[in-house]
Amino acid sequence: MRYAIVIEKAETNYSAYAPDDPGCAATGYALEVTMQEMREALASHSELMREDGDAIPPAESTVAFVDVPESYDEAVRTRAAAFADVAG
Repeated sequence: MRYAIVIEKAETNYSAYAPDDPGCAATGYALEVTMQEMREALASHSELMREDGDAIPPAESTVAFVDVPESYDEAVRTRAAAFADVAG
């Protein structure tokens, strides 16, 4: 199964969690280490859930990035231009 994970940079390490698997988290001193720890945490959590007879949560989250304008004025101009394109 392929889960989306969120990785956050802390002051001295990284932390990660899977939005579709509440309570499953991991940390690491480097990005790659954190990702590996998260793989192991998800696998272990799924195995424990199976042993307990619990349903494995489906992977349903989607990851997306959005461009954020540098200023409010730019955001307003971008939105107005997009609306004008749609309105024709």
